[in-house]
Amino acid sequence: MKKILLATIMTSLTAFAFANPALPLWPEGVPGARAIGAEQLSDGRISNVSEPTLTVFRPAVDRPNGTAVIICPGGGYVRLSAEREGAQYANWLGTLGVTTFVLKYRMAEFGHPAPLQDVLRAVRMVRSRAKEFGVDPSRVGVMGSSAGGHLAASAGTLFDHAAGRTGAALDAISGKPDFLMLLYPVIAMEGPAVHAGSRKALLGSSPTAETVQLMSVERQVSAATPPTLLIHTQEDQAVPVENSILFYQALTRAKVPAEMYLFEHGGHGMGMKDGLGTASEWPRRAEEWLRGRGLLSAGK
Repeated sequence: MKKILLATIMTSLTAFAFANPALPLWPEGVPGARAIGAEQLSDGRISNVSEPTLTVFRPAVDRPNGTAVIICPGGGYVRLSAEREGAQYANWLGTLGVTTFVLKYRMAEFGHPAPLQDVLRAVRMVRSRAKEFGVDPSRVGVMGSSAGGHLAASAGTLFDHAAGRTGAALDAISGKPDFLMLLYPVIAMEGPAVHAGSRKALLGSSPTAETVQLMSVERQVSAATPPTLLIHTQEDQAVPVENSILFYQALTRAKVPAEMYLFEHGGHGMGMKDGLGTASEWPRRAEEWLRGRGLLSAGK
């Protein structure tokens, strides 16, 4: 089964670049648009994004179940690991009947709040066009890895914040995800667990204390935060495991349903690599979590 899945994944970048439709996130014009030079694509990574998009991956099974997942690739808010933490996840989720959307979002060239605006716009777009995509508007989740995990967690905590709105008509649609899946996420923006690179790329060299607190998303968890799955490892030397622990503790205090898997082996950016002991089995744990929440059964 794993060999078949890996064979599918090997063709994912070609599909990502050519076959799967990439929808403009802001057809009416990107908020705060400015010229930053040409977008770059190298080794499955995208950088210098000025035109955010959603790339659609239809389920690979005959009967889609109606669940949608918006995937936010990681890359420290300076690049997007669009193949390893985007298309690979999309192909895997497609085998489970899930319709996925890989988000190409703005990063350091724009800074906060551009990424937040992009991810909430993605949720609103998918929800507003649910019938067209064949998904249930009440089953729209966001998944993210590393800095993409921070962006996904931001969507799950700041979905009503003014910074995520642009005055567009779609602002009237809820931007709140129905569930979150966070893999080795950046969470804290200060303290010993902070990932300094992501903080600088997102907030700049001298952010205000107010902005740092706002984007330390463990501080923004409330009872309204959606159910969350967290996956992290002890061996992660880039984004300490304490990031996931902080978020899990905040979810628990707020009585938000949450499940967390902390593995011994597997460094940062492990994606779906083999040979990492039990950490390589995280997709099975994630599938069990999705199934247990009724997200893999046929929807409305």
